[in-house]
Amino acid sequence: MSEQTKTIFSRPETLQETVTHYCPGCTHGVIHRLVAEVIDELNIRERTVGVAPVGCSVLIYNYFNCDFLEAPHGRAPALATGFKRLRPDMIVFTYQGDGDLASIGMGEIVHAANRGEKFTTIFVNNAIYGMTGGQMAPTTLPGQITTTCPAGRIVEQVGEPIRMVELLATLNTPAYLERVAVNSPLQIIKARKAIKKAFQYQVEGRCFSLVEVLSTCPTNWGKTPAEATRWLEENMMPYYPLGRVKTPERSEGN
Repeated sequence: MSEQTKTIFSRPETLQETVTHYCPGCTHGVIHRLVAEVIDELNIRERTVGVAPVGCSVLIYNYFNCDFLEAPHGRAPALATGFKRLRPDMIVFTYQGDGDLASIGMGEIVHAANRGEKFTTIFVNNAIYGMTGGQMAPTTLPGQITTTCPAGRIVEQVGEPIRMVELLATLNTPAYLERVAVNSPLQIIKARKAIKKAFQYQVEGRCFSLVEVLSTCPTNWGKTPAEATRWLEENMMPYYPLGRVKTPERSEGN
């Protein structure tokens, strides 16, 4: 009797087999895989369109086996709005970093959420500008050193870091907003569940959804991958608490 083997873990169909351009230890690859797994599980790949940002993930279309649009810096929500309104039968998601979404694209994401546009946003927060050399971002922590604040972020001069899900939660429009992290296997599992929930709400035509993912940037933080993971846990997670901030059920009940 021959022994049969069973595959229990493989590359998602929505994820292309290609060499990564991301830095060693960067967790963009983990987040890409979670999004791809969810698209496969929901069986929506053939009607999914992603919107690529400007930033480290500007080349995200090289990694996904689905259609993509490229947006000008910060304008992914505007492009997603236009496409989703034109083709409401499609599943549309934006994938944006903190510089793209919380700085130059702040107006776009706030108004898209306020209008209740029914697309999904994956917001990667690594507290720094990655692609352009490690400058201070709207999410850079107090005292955190970057190339444009070598003495650390001075709150009295530039204000507090922006908590995006809390900011968007103040809008009356129903939405799904959650913050997760990818620093450990347990947190990765929770992140996957949140990303699936966000896409599921769009499949159901329910609401705008945004999942903020706390991510590492070892290169621009000047740390090893292991050190970067610890820094996220010890510094980012206390300031950016994980958890579900808003659901459409809670919004509709108010």
